[in-house]
Amino acid sequence: MTQPTNSPTDTTELCQHCLQETPHSVRIEIRTENEGSENAALSREPYRITECQECETATDQRMNSI
Repeated sequence: MTQPTNSPTDTTELCQHCLQETPHSVRIEIRTENEGSENAALSREPYRITECQECETATDQRMNSI
């Protein structure tokens, strides 16, 4: 298991896999949706990526659908 750090990107959140509050690393990633379409350059969306530091399970959530 990875030891938690005191990084500004670390936070404590509920892990759906561990079923308890655990340290998570968090980052924002811009993803292109519909890469094969002619409007691919216009279909970029922000995603919030979290990774549990206990079980290393990662989850992503589209930010504009919150």
